Amino acid sequence: MRIAIEGCAHGELEKIYKCIEVLQRKRDFKLDLLICCGDFQAVRNNDDLRAMAVPEKYQDICSFYKYYSGQRRAPVLTLFIGGNHEASNYLQELPYGGWVAPNIYYMGRSGVVQFGNLRIGGLSGIYKGHDYHHGLHETPPYHRSSIRSVYHIRSLDVFRLSQLKEKVHVMLSHDWPNGITNYGNKHALIRKKPFFRQDIQNNRLGSTPAMELLRQLKPNYWFSAHLHVKFTALVRHADQSETKFLALDKCLMRRLHLQILNLPQEFDGDKRLKYDAEWLAILKNTNHLLCVRNTNHYMPGPGGNERFNFTPTEEEKALVTNLMVNYTGCEAMHIDEDSFARTAPIYMPDNRAPAGGVAQGPVANPQTMNLCEVLGIDDPVQVIMARSGREMTPASIALHRNYVATLNSYTPGLGQGAGPSVGSSTPSRYRMSLSLPPPITPSEVDQIIVDTAGAGLLPTGIDFGPVYVPPIIGLPYTQTSASMASETEMETESAAEPGDEAAGLMPPPPAPGPSAPSTPIAPADHAENSDEMMATDSEAMDTDNDTPAAAAIDNTNTVNVATPENASPGPASDCSTPVSSGKKTFKRRNQAMYTPDDGAGTSASDDEGISPCKKT
Repeated sequence: MRIAIEGCAHGELEKIYKCIEVLQRKRDFKLDLLICCGDFQAVRNNDDLRAMAVPEKYQDICSFYKYYSGQRRAPVLTLFIGGNHEASNYLQELPYGGWVAPNIYYMGRSGVVQFGNLRIGGLSGIYKGHDYHHGLHETPPYHRSSIRSVYHIRSLDVFRLSQLKEKVHVMLSHDWPNGITNYGNKHALIRKKPFFRQDIQNNRLGSTPAMELLRQLKPNYWFSAHLHVKFTALVRHADQSETKFLALDKCLMRRLHLQILNLPQEFDGDKRLKYDAEWLAILKNTNHLLCVRNTNHYMPGPGGNERFNFTPTEEEKALVTNLMVNYTGCEAMHIDEDSFARTAPIYMPDNRAPAGGVAQGPVANPQTMNLCEVLGIDDPVQVIMARSGREMTPASIALHRNYVATLNSYTPGLGQGAGPSVGSSTPSRYRMSLSLPPPITPSEVDQIIVDTAGAGLLPTGIDFGPVYVPPIIGLPYTQTSASMASETEMETESAAEPGDEAAGLMPPPPAPGPSAPSTPIAPADHAENSDEMMATDSEAMDTDNDTPAAAAIDNTNTVNVATPENASPGPASDCSTPVSSGKKTFKRRNQAMYTPDDGAGTSASDDEGISPCKKT
């Protein structure tokens, strides 16, 4: 089985799929699955852009709407989690996951699915301590605060994942697990991103709940994104099992954002997306823990009078399996792509505006309504609306009749029953299991480097395969014996502490030999050699002056939690060693002097380069 891992997609689906197409053609292989680690940006129209937490000048419709409308189809099954730059109004329609477009599946706020014999778990959003214990109180249209808090992970999301007992092979999160830098080449990371130093020293870089899940679930692989830099680590657990961690960059020119992973044959099987019985049983068992108030709501634990272990029994899993088999009509519990339903107008480039009207309030997505009805669980937004005496907007009303007529002519055969459904005229109704108070008045591309290996020879011993770097036009590059050395090998020589290898803190690098991959790698960051370098505007998203340096990309937690006593220690290292940042000062377009981090700049002539992923 071959799967591809993508860092931050940022809506650039066409470029990502183009890279995959080129790799498949040049290397003669077939990809089975694409996994995106957040910032997917499933933007259907301009209203979705306004529901995304980015400054207006950075709002870009990108290319997802083409796949949503049916103009194009994803060439490979795509699975993704949410990040901190998302069309939150759309993803909030699917709290338990669902199809956002044909062949593109969202895993929900947290979730587990199966593909072949591979079990994949995901945790959407980023960690912020002040919202972690709050209920799911946000509904569209969002205000200044809720447009950000809506993508903050909650304790219920993590608590549900912590109930898993069956083996999880792949785990996804947008932000990194807190403390993961102790298990990789920390010094090389700080050389690339010097402003991470303080947060690493203060143990504030990353998500504390994510690290707790990593230690508890012990997945084979953990993939993340968010910090726009490639980083690998190897976590050894007390039971001698290992978790290989990989974080990737965003889809941008000269960024290491894509990785191909060859999995053992044991993971082969029915290569279709399937529901996971244990996860569905956990959703059903913990439905009563759902809170929709903007107040702290704590999960049960040992020492209380209520149940705190919701790991499903065999009888509970069998019950859920029977319910889903009757619902799907398939014993394998396949997630049928035909359940996809459009619930909002499509962006029309000619009009520069969405076609037809769009509902201002929450929309009832048939996928969520049907799943809730089958399992007897509640949609958080539906509960919020019921508390205020309101109802969800049916999908057909949100779409508008004129839009449906346009869509039927735009997608041949859709009006005659072909293609995905548009949504039922009224939302599916079910009896909510939560007790509700009386209703109240509602007065209240470019040149892109594709890294299909990445961690090839890091001191952690992770081997993902050979590195592929397309040539850069306009820069001299000669393949010599010196250039055959891996960049990570050179970083290891300068960053490893004396005696680490002897102390067993990190395995020795693999010995050179005929079996060791040795492919040329491009010189480090060509853009820094350009006199006309300009900063990438997207690097400046969500930068607050009152937050730590690494939190400038909205990534860090606000609570410093000690590492669990039973946690296996990582390699000891000291971040206090002075490291040259290699910064250059230059002038941004129409702005004052600006000093970027390493790799933040792009050459003024980047668009003139040639690569397999060149924009067409």
